[in-house]
Amino acid sequence: MPDSIVIIPTYNERENIERMVRKVFSLPHDFHILIVDDGSPDGTQQIVENLQLKYTDRLFMEKRAGKQGLGTAYIHGFKWCIARHYDFIFEMDADFSHNPDDLLKLRQACIEGADASVGSRYIKGVNVVNWPMSRVLMSYFASVYVRMITGLDIQDFTAGFMCYKRKVLETVQLDKIKFVGYAFQIEMKYTAIKHGFKVVEVPIIFTDRTAGESKMSTRIFREAFLGVIQMRINSIFRKYPEG
Repeated sequence: MPDSIVIIPTYNERENIERMVRKVFSLPHDFHILIVDDGSPDGTQQIVENLQLKYTDRLFMEKRAGKQGLGTAYIHGFKWCIARHYDFIFEMDADFSHNPDDLLKLRQACIEGADASVGSRYIKGVNVVNWPMSRVLMSYFASVYVRMITGLDIQDFTAGFMCYKRKVLETVQLDKIKFVGYAFQIEMKYTAIKHGFKVVEVPIIFTDRTAGESKMSTRIFREAFLGVIQMRINSIFRKYPEG
């Protein structure tokens, strides 16, 4: 059985999902894909179901009723993948803002000793394409803010392009991960590090979507801003057994 699976949460991604699936399956490593779809009304599920006829043993889909948040989609996917004993479990967006070719780099970083690897936009300067300057600054300084609050040296805390070894996800107590939006990515990295896992950043170039609509909102940023302080305070009273 292949050792690697890519979790792709979707909501209204009919313009991107087929190209993304075919691209991942064209890579020189045997990746599986798990789509976690939150009841897309635009036909995304039907496109995936048609692709499953061709990729019977490689493409899987979990259907959920309505939008329940990015964090809960990933946790649903993590549990699904853990139960099937994949060694390397990836997070990736459907919209090509994350280059599928970089899956190989993230996997290699974990093979070479990382417990989790981050596709980092900021480890070598600012590598973002097609974002307005206001959003670049907001994202960059969000990570600066998180570093100040947590004291941890991760340059791209809000990155959503990740590879986890299974033992990390088995250890971090997924049911205790509370945030569902932008702050979810911060909480996962923070919790993994607090458990003693080695998190390594791998430089990537992030390119904003050219098809479909962004799911980002000011509410999601607000959750992250306030959530980091809450997360830090809660961590003082929580024990983190080493994995």
